[in-house]
Amino acid sequence: MMNNKSKRRIVREKVLQILYAYEMNRESLEPLSSEILNEITDETDRAFARELISKVLSNYDDLDKRIIGRVTNWEMNRIALIDKILLRIGICEILYFPDIPPKVSINESIEIAKDFSTAGSGKFINGILDAILAEEKKEGRLNKTGRGLVEESISPSRQ
Repeated sequence: MMNNKSKRRIVREKVLQILYAYEMNRESLEPLSSEILNEITDETDRAFARELISKVLSNYDDLDKRIIGRVTNWEMNRIALIDKILLRIGICEILYFPDIPPKVSINESIEIAKDFSTAGSGKFINGILDAILAEEKKEGRLNKTGRGLVEESISPSRQ
């Protein structure tokens, strides 16, 4: 594996880069995605990246509402852009990717934050994603199937 990171971690990092660049300049998404995803050779990984980008962008307002539900409007404006995007990715996976265990989505968001954001970002992201996951479970809205049902923590080698 490259740098001991799972392939999916690398894919998620690329998705973060694409969404960050898109957020900064609102350029056409397709050339941007193609260029950044060019290094990913596995078609399944590319498809996952594209689906994740698509679902984050098509559910953008809902994802942000969920984040704002956990912080005040004032705080929302102060959240680092990378953290906001990682929260959107994490929430999106929890809500719209039934086959990904929630703990994997949360752990991946935290680990990527450690590499790309501030020292406190991992803890902050963990708190918000945990709260959203708990709410989804409590409301009986958590839609997980197959591997996504796995509750216990999963070793990084199996992600």
